[in-house]
Amino acid sequence: MKERAVFLDRDGVINKVILREGKPFSPRRLDQYVLNDGIREAVQQLKNNGFKIIVVSNQPDLARGEITEDILHSMTERLKSEIPIDDIYICPHDDHHKCSCRKPRPGMLLQAAQKWDIDLTESFLIGDTWKDMEAGKACGCKTILLDACYNQDAHCDLRVKSLSEAVSIILEKSKPIQN
Repeated sequence: MKERAVFLDRDGVINKVILREGKPFSPRRLDQYVLNDGIREAVQQLKNNGFKIIVVSNQPDLARGEITEDILHSMTERLKSEIPIDDIYICPHDDHHKCSCRKPRPGMLLQAAQKWDIDLTESFLIGDTWKDMEAGKACGCKTILLDACYNQDAHCDLRVKSLSEAVSIILEKSKPIQN
C-alpha cells in the first residue's frame, strides 16, 4: 500500500518569514530562524495518523550568495533535530536556473513520491505562497494555504488561518489507513 504524505514548505509554515516591504523572505542568519508556535505538535499529530512528513523548500538565497551553505545546513539540522520529519528536499537554485526542483515546478514532490512510495492524490501540501500551491496542484496533491498578508491572490484548494486548522482539516478529510 502506498504512503500518504503531508508536504510542508519551510519558510512561513515551519519557521517565521522575514517581511521586507510586505514581501516574505527566508531567514539568512541563525538568530532569525525561529520555529512557528505549534509546529512540533502539528507534525507529531500528522505522523501519529500515518502521514509521512516531507519538507520541500526553495532556498534561492544560496544561489544569490545571501546565505552560506554552513548556515543553511545548520538551519536544516536544527529542523531535523527539533521536528519529527521524515525527509527534507531543498532547491538551492534561483529562477534563471530553470531547474525542475524549484517550486512552482513539482520536482521535489515527485522525487519524494518515488523515494517514499507516496500516493500524491492522497497527500497534502501546506504552504504560504502561490509557488507552493502550484507545485502541489501540478502533481495532484490537495493544497492548503496558510493565510498571510502577502498571499491574498494565491489559488489553493483550502485557505486556513493556522497550521492547527490545516491539521484538523487533513485529519477530517483523510481516510483511515487500512491494515
